Amino acid sequence: MKFLFDLIPVLVFFVAYYGAGHMPDTASALTSAVLGDLGLGTDFPPAQAPILLATAAAIVATFGQVLWLLLRGKKVDKMLWISLSIIVVMGGLTLALRDPTFIKWKPTLLYWAFAVVLLGSQLFFGRNLIRSAAQDQIVLPESVWRNLNLSWAGFFVFMGVLNLYVAFNFTEDTWVKFKLIGGMGLMLLFALAQGLVLSRYAEQPEEGK
Repeated sequence: MKFLFDLIPVLVFFVAYYGAGHMPDTASALTSAVLGDLGLGTDFPPAQAPILLATAAAIVATFGQVLWLLLRGKKVDKMLWISLSIIVVMGGLTLALRDPTFIKWKPTLLYWAFAVVLLGSQLFFGRNLIRSAAQDQIVLPESVWRNLNLSWAGFFVFMGVLNLYVAFNFTEDTWVKFKLIGGMGLMLLFALAQGLVLSRYAEQPEEGK
């Protein structure tokens, strides 16, 4: 359930982008209203309406996630605060300057923030965040936890680079599809691969202690 909750802004972005593409007149009117309400003017190339509207929707969705957790008295994860900060800054620049370059950088900055947090927590605070999240489900030797943490950090670095490659070498439409389908698919494949590698330890938990 948390995985789906974390995906809400990406899903909202995807739906808003393609919904705007199918209703260009409505999308232009909504985009003008949003930009006008924010005091950012109403002039923009009509072709940019989908990306601008999707960006605004993703910002609202991320704020909604934080508000939902706060109203329920739940803890807001550090990474959700980081995600909110990045989407507000990069999305805000996209809306203000009418330049989708900034929102295309947003996934990369978020992926690299994940990598920095994973590595920084282990190197400077001696805390393995992957172990903290999964130690109740599987018992592993310390060296395996360390390698697992490093492999996830490396994966996020790779995803950040891949996002930039797709964003600036393919069409905007392709990038939007990759942002949801490609990103989620690669993450699931990587998690499954990790599970296969670690399955032997799950079958013999006593040996991992």
